[in-house]
Amino acid sequence: MAATILIVDDEEGIRLSLRGILEDEGYAVAEAASAEEGLSLAEAVQPDLVFLDIWLPGMDGMAALERFKARYPDLPVVMISGHGTIETAVSALRHGAHDFIEKPLSLDKILLLVQHTMEMDALRRENKALRAAMDQGEESVIVGQSPAMLKFREELARVAPTDAWVLITGENGTGKELAARAVHRGSKRAEAPLVAVNCAAIPEELIESELFGHEKGAFTGADGPRTGKFELAHKGTLFLDEIGDMSLKTQAKILRILQEQSFERVGGTRTIRVDVRVIAATNKNLEEAIRRGEFRADLYYRLRVFPLCLPPLRERGGDIPLLIAALTARVERRTGMKAPLFAPDALEAMGAWSWPGNVRELAHLVERMTILHPGGVVAAADLPPEMRARTPLPAAGDKDGVLARLLAPDMDFKSARAAFETYYLEAKLAEAGGNITRLAETVGLERSYVHRKLKAARAADGEGADGEGRESA
Repeated sequence: MAATILIVDDEEGIRLSLRGILEDEGYAVAEAASAEEGLSLAEAVQPDLVFLDIWLPGMDGMAALERFKARYPDLPVVMISGHGTIETAVSALRHGAHDFIEKPLSLDKILLLVQHTMEMDALRRENKALRAAMDQGEESVIVGQSPAMLKFREELARVAPTDAWVLITGENGTGKELAARAVHRGSKRAEAPLVAVNCAAIPEELIESELFGHEKGAFTGADGPRTGKFELAHKGTLFLDEIGDMSLKTQAKILRILQEQSFERVGGTRTIRVDVRVIAATNKNLEEAIRRGEFRADLYYRLRVFPLCLPPLRERGGDIPLLIAALTARVERRTGMKAPLFAPDALEAMGAWSWPGNVRELAHLVERMTILHPGGVVAAADLPPEMRARTPLPAAGDKDGVLARLLAPDMDFKSARAAFETYYLEAKLAEAGGNITRLAETVGLERSYVHRKLKAARAADGEGADGEGRESA
């Protein structure tokens, strides 16, 4: 559906000029000659953008701006002035104006402003809707509409209410612990503790004490009894993270406890019985570890009652906007700072990035951009250099024969340059979906210049005005 733009200006010539160029770009246009008429018309047409003259008969533009922002807080309003001052512009912006432009109007700049405003407004509305739809809990890692994440969520929802043991696999940073917490929250043990153990972070000589507890005097420094993680997780869930990093000796003891649901503390003789659901996670290929003799096959199959595999972020790049919405909400709650919006070119660059650190890397980027650009807009140029460097390179070769034609013996420099310009602009126009305004912004030229060049080239090719076609909005 085409965006609707409301023009409020008492000069009929201004209204007609703006209407003509905006309708040519595919926008729906409504116009009013006074602030009172504009406010009334806005209720009927619900505009997406307003051009509002400052100097109007009756209610002036500044008063009308306050009315517009009071009724439609998110509506972008661009102020127009024939003899504005810096003070007027600053005042308008402070009162909520989106931008401030002076007469005489540059129609090319108007179109670029409208395009940019529409893109940013769409981005804000999408971001707002995404945040409203987000579960504000920490399980934002499982947000996503990609097929892989839909499958993951469906499987998680199936296994969570059961008492089955779960083995979660995935690369570092994919969110295995958060997924484990989501399983626990969806289980009948949700009111009991979830006890997490990072098996890779505990020294080998201490891991038995950490898991099973110890009695006083069990070893040097054991000045009193200690309750282990298994005991703490009684009636709840024990999450064994990085299970693949445990020694074979510890694996054997874990297996016995899992089989018998009982153990003795280090240095103790009393048997302690527990009722524990186990969720394990690893970033390793345990089947390969079994073949290398580094992991027990019997423990693997004991844990792997219900496997869940978290896909890497590079395989679900389409979920990045959803993840950003959840992550920015989390950053705002924690820091009190207003998170920025991510512009379309930034999202495109992020979608092409390989994300070796997965969701954790994205979370760190969102926090970094919030610190650097609070409440602003993050463009591709603001991203780390390695992400910006992922711009696709042109394919090698000369599949269209362009180079051969440019280097033909009868081609002089002037003709070659003209031929290249035509080829270049036509190719860029195709990339822009036939939209001359978007093309002009991309290549850094005035729209009117691009339009003249393409029109002249098509006339030379025999297409004439009829071959130009109507560009898309």
